[in-house]
Amino acid sequence: MRVPKVPGDFDAGELRGWLDGRWGGVRQRVRKVLEDEPLPPGEGLDTESHRARTREQLGRLAGSEITSLGFPTSHGGGGDRGGSVVSMEMLAGNLSLMVKAGVQWGLFGGAVTALGTEHHHDRYLRSIMDLSLPGCFAMTETGHGSDVQNLGTTATYDPEAGEFVVHTPDESARKDYIGNAARDGRTAVVFAQLRTPNADGSAEGHGVHALLVPIRDEDGEPMPGVSISDCGRKAGLNGVDNGRIVFDRVRVPREALLNRYGDVSADGTYTSPIDGVNKRFFTMLGTLITGRVSVAGTAGAATKLALEIALRYGDVRRQFENPSTGAETPVLDYRGHQRKLLPALATSYALHFAQEELVNTLHELHTNPDSDSDGRAQRELESRAAGLKAVTTWHATRTVQACREACGGAGYLEENQLSTLKADTDVFTTFEGDNTVLLQLVAKGLLTNYRDRFEELGTFGMARYVADQFVGTVVERTAARSLIQRLVDAAPNRDEEDVLFNRGWQLRMFEEREQHVLDGLTRRMRRAGTGDADPFEVFNDAQDHVLRAARVHIDRVVLEAFVAGIDRCTDPASAGVLERLCDLYVLSNIEEDRGWFLEHERISASRAKSVTEAVNALCAQLRPHAVELVEAFGVPRQWLTAPIATGEQPGTR
Repeated sequence: MRVPKVPGDFDAGELRGWLDGRWGGVRQRVRKVLEDEPLPPGEGLDTESHRARTREQLGRLAGSEITSLGFPTSHGGGGDRGGSVVSMEMLAGNLSLMVKAGVQWGLFGGAVTALGTEHHHDRYLRSIMDLSLPGCFAMTETGHGSDVQNLGTTATYDPEAGEFVVHTPDESARKDYIGNAARDGRTAVVFAQLRTPNADGSAEGHGVHALLVPIRDEDGEPMPGVSISDCGRKAGLNGVDNGRIVFDRVRVPREALLNRYGDVSADGTYTSPIDGVNKRFFTMLGTLITGRVSVAGTAGAATKLALEIALRYGDVRRQFENPSTGAETPVLDYRGHQRKLLPALATSYALHFAQEELVNTLHELHTNPDSDSDGRAQRELESRAAGLKAVTTWHATRTVQACREACGGAGYLEENQLSTLKADTDVFTTFEGDNTVLLQLVAKGLLTNYRDRFEELGTFGMARYVADQFVGTVVERTAARSLIQRLVDAAPNRDEEDVLFNRGWQLRMFEEREQHVLDGLTRRMRRAGTGDADPFEVFNDAQDHVLRAARVHIDRVVLEAFVAGIDRCTDPASAGVLERLCDLYVLSNIEEDRGWFLEHERISASRAKSVTEAVNALCAQLRPHAVELVEAFGVPRQWLTAPIATGEQPGTR
């Protein structure tokens, strides 16, 4: 087997320029801000001290462009949605600060921007940007996490007073895990079931809407009718003051309704530019997609930091004598150690390019909303954001743990950062959407594709059930589809000797896996959906298959993004090393899933062994460049403090 070589003359600085991508200028400016503004995380601090430090750091960030990039230029912002996501990603070395900043400027400020209208923007946006109005995003409830459409909090309009009455009817409707609520927030964007009175005195529901509700006065005391409690100490992110909020018939003026998608007149008449409760709900949630995209980016950035710590340490940490040299061997020279870290590094590269493509799409749709007249591009964005958030945060959880283990006892010391990264990133798999639920959203888009192509899918209750429960659309290839198609069309026969390193063959393997899994899912659902089958049971019985279909689809999307990123790179040496990383991403993925590829005769037993040999060979080739490759991500130097990664001995600080 002939393994292509890694270029020996690639330059990490040149590669960083390609990785920085479209928002390279933003990344450089944020790195400069972080050089001039020390923002250490809170290891060793008690909860209150950690919260106080994070709040103080948030105030220092408020004067930088990091916080205003995504806001409208008409109100003092930068009007750069993509740049705002990238800038938040650069805070991954202090995740409490990143999350608190994300709550203030991403969730709270983003909701006012996206769901409010001009009078809300005029009144609130500058105060949100400069932090004179700290806020909360009060969506999640104790009894309703992912099921936002069925929230229990109510906002009932009183036409005589011209006010909404915001109320928590029972404990399950208590707002829970709300960032900034326990200590610092003064106003919350509260998501509630909007109700207006009918002539007979009954209340008519219009679905979930958002209102601005003051929760504290200028002295920091809870407002009348507002009860606030503290969620307490968490496994991580203890610089973020998560709290619980209960409303006891709290009255707010009619103007408190964020009324872009639904308004109530003084006499209680409800109007909306969007017909239908479901369509209005999903349109509203779609405007808040930036938070989910940011979580994926930050999880990816935290993973890169963990990999840099582990790879730097593995490059210098020596263990056991090499008989041929008499010297101890760097642990990164051991194949087992390489396999812990280098496939994960290749996956981080792949996800980096997929995230870049996602942010670019988000930015373009925000900048040119008229280009998406039928909403198809927006629904595709939502599907990809859901899938990448799930895949990237799961990758973070696995990789940070692998990095901790790769550093042995040193990795367990708090000063070496990995234990903190592990604790702080753990919740990423369940906030801004539980990953399992998000993959179901991805699968819905794929099933919609089949429903459109095969009319018989509409003959049983499953299709209706899926259509009623989830939003999605046909998910197509990336912007590089013409390039991808050329590569696939030119792919050699799967039996040829060097086919493992042929990009077209690799793309075809991922495509065929996705197609086969999806075909199997639709056949399974057709069989289960005949007769008097219960739609819920049909879906529930097939859920393992649904999640598998979504996962292999996202794997294919990530690979296409990686291939497109390599194609954009005009520096031959940088492109060459990216090619080998892409090979390692693909072949380690196939190796991990080789049971499926063998069972479905996509590869033979001997080819499966060749895949393992190829992964080993690629690890050996990339090992001398491992530190340079992780440095090329350009993680801000402020965040790299671990003594094992900076040349100090553990425990000397």
